[in-house]
Amino acid sequence: MNTLSLDDQICAQKSSLDLFARKFTTDLEDANDLVQDTMIKAIRYGSMYKEGTNLRGWLYTIMKNTFINSYKKVSRKNSIMDTSEELSSAQLKKSASNNLGENKFMMEDINKAMQGLQPEYAIPFLKYFEGYKYHEIAEELQIPIGTVKTRIHMARQVLKGSLKMYAKEYRKSA
Repeated sequence: MNTLSLDDQICAQKSSLDLFARKFTTDLEDANDLVQDTMIKAIRYGSMYKEGTNLRGWLYTIMKNTFINSYKKVSRKNSIMDTSEELSSAQLKKSASNNLGENKFMMEDINKAMQGLQPEYAIPFLKYFEGYKYHEIAEELQIPIGTVKTRIHMARQVLKGSLKMYAKEYRKSA
């Protein structure tokens, strides 16, 4: 099947995708976003579609997986502390143990260690920490998934080395 024909068939399924998206979400805008994401993924990965397969079923599977992954990503992002700006005293207080001065020094050391990472290691590591999957990071940075895994592993090793003075304390409290 040629690509143009498959793209046309995918676009022709929009109305049934709209109905299916409403089963996942009651918000019209979220449903429209879900349909759009599904169609983009289907067109992008059209080469993976096997001719003779139920196109509507294939699209519904993409939509279901897109919705689940999106839901998980939002849940993780809401539960992870924002590291893109300086930590506020309220955020520090939430994560504080019994010695606030000690925590301040620990956070300074963590920030210093993160700043010491080369950008090619820091960026994939932070994205993974924020909840992105390896394949999402690879796609966004346009690098192979193996490279993403290696860079995250290397970042962990560098951070472990830089923060090894806290390893014993962490094991005691964990």
